[in-house]
Amino acid sequence: MSKKRTSTISKGKTDWDQVDALTDEQVRRGIEADPDAHPTDEDFWKEAKVIMPQPKETVTIRLDADLLEWFRTQGKGYQTRINAILRSYMRAHKDADV
Repeated sequence: MSKKRTSTISKGKTDWDQVDALTDEQVRRGIEADPDAHPTDEDFWKEAKVIMPQPKETVTIRLDADLLEWFRTQGKGYQTRINAILRSYMRAHKDADV
């Protein structure tokens, strides 16, 4: 692993020195012990498909000020969260008669 960190995304509580000190075998065992991890093998990649995200469309929308402020106080990515909530609502009501 490179010792130089160029990413500005990861400013969390990760102890990168501890991560860098892990051997490949320790990483592999950690992945295998993680119930949320789904390691892939050659069979997985034989049928894997790349699904590109849908492009975003720029719109102007009028929202109540307190609503927008609340989303903004939740941290970075507030527009993505608004999009995810609207998508969840859409999926829940997609087959319903509105």
